[in-house]
Amino acid sequence: MTIPTQMSLHGFIATVPHLTFGDTGIARFFARVGVEHYRKEADGNFTKLDPTFHNMAMFGTKAEKAYNQFQVGDQIIASGYVNEYQVERNGAVEQREEFIARQIGHDAHRTRYTVARGPSPTPPTPPPATQVPAPSLHAI
Repeated sequence: MTIPTQMSLHGFIATVPHLTFGDTGIARFFARVGVEHYRKEADGNFTKLDPTFHNMAMFGTKAEKAYNQFQVGDQIIASGYVNEYQVERNGAVEQREEFIARQIGHDAHRTRYTVARGPSPTPPTPPPATQVPAPSLHAI
């Protein structure tokens, strides 16, 4: 079986996140995300370039949770997909894109935090093992 993968977006929350609700009542989290870029030089050093900025959205109960957990400046890693769409502006059609996050979290490499774990669920008790006599060395 192949390993399931998704696109990821590594960056920082660049604008104040917004939470809105559509006509059907589904929550939508929206924020602009900055992505840092670097160029490797011939001498092996890296030069920091200007960041690029992208739209990111998330839907449903995850959107509501993200709205309560993320703020401007937070370093994030999100997985999901790119949604391409068109908008009409001043009579011209423009191609746009946004990252639709299915999962989002703080970048553990760049964020200091503690994890508050709840109690671990009790694992189910396995059925009693039946005793199988060990084979005799003389029988082999």
